[in-house]
Amino acid sequence: MLARIAHELYWIGRQLSRAEHTARMLDGVFHADVQGGRDDDGVRLSWDALLAIMGAERPDHAPTRDEVVQRLTLDRTNPASVASYVTQAREGARTVRDVFSAEMWEAINTFHLGLLRRDNSAALRTGPYSVYAFVKERCGLFWGVTGRTMLRDEAHAFLQAGARIEAADMVLRMLRVALPGEDDGDHHAHDGQALALLQAVGGFQAFRRAVPAPPNARPVGRFLLYERAYPDSVAASVEALHGALSEADPNYRNSAPVLRLGRLQADLDFRSRALDGDAGGVTQMLGQVQHELAQVDADIAQRYFGGASPPVPRLATL
Repeated sequence: MLARIAHELYWIGRQLSRAEHTARMLDGVFHADVQGGRDDDGVRLSWDALLAIMGAERPDHAPTRDEVVQRLTLDRTNPASVASYVTQAREGARTVRDVFSAEMWEAINTFHLGLLRRDNSAALRTGPYSVYAFVKERCGLFWGVTGRTMLRDEAHAFLQAGARIEAADMVLRMLRVALPGEDDGDHHAHDGQALALLQAVGGFQAFRRAVPAPPNARPVGRFLLYERAYPDSVAASVEALHGALSEADPNYRNSAPVLRLGRLQADLDFRSRALDGDAGGVTQMLGQVQHELAQVDADIAQRYFGGASPPVPRLATL
């Protein structure tokens, strides 16, 4: 496969995954804001925190809900908005039509056109649930159609690789901003806002089935970092990314990103057991894992894309 095509597919996957996770985070914070009862000593998933997660420039004043929602949802002049990500993904899809199925192109094109035609501004003023539901449904439709109609070849592998590395990075960003620090004591034990973390990735029901503990900050953090049975956890995304690159590379045993991902998988598996019950184990791991994924991304660009620059800016490492 041409490096140019592989590069475009990789970033289409990243952009759609980033759009979906941004919509989920906005929806989760909106629910938490409406429910109230925020504990400043516990989970810090707020409107200002969302700008930090997305690497967006923060204003001098405390941003309001409406400002953040508009900026991260529909503002096409902001490269960190949902609308911008979808537009970029659709433009990339136009250049790789020969490897996309007709249904995949229709799904991403109608997604883009739907954001343009819907009266989303009015919906955001009255309640953004319908906007974020539309984004989540359209992303789900695209990946469902991809799973049913796209040939399982190198093109599919690079598309999946982009989606999985972005999913892992977004969850890590959310956890690094939202989880209490090591010096925050046991305040998290009384914090109900950890539900916003689960709502921001759609994992509430999965957490309740898998974890007998209440949905406080530390159990939720461990679940989203280590639980391989949950498809949007960091560990599951790293495993899927390793599998996708192994399929794409006929010489994967000598591939720097595949080898690095194998070590990261083993480290996550070891830490999940060795640090069981350690309150600081999750927060200590987040920065390390995000740094390793940044190195994996650089290795992927060097090995498969000839060091080509991304079509959209990478989010700065926290």
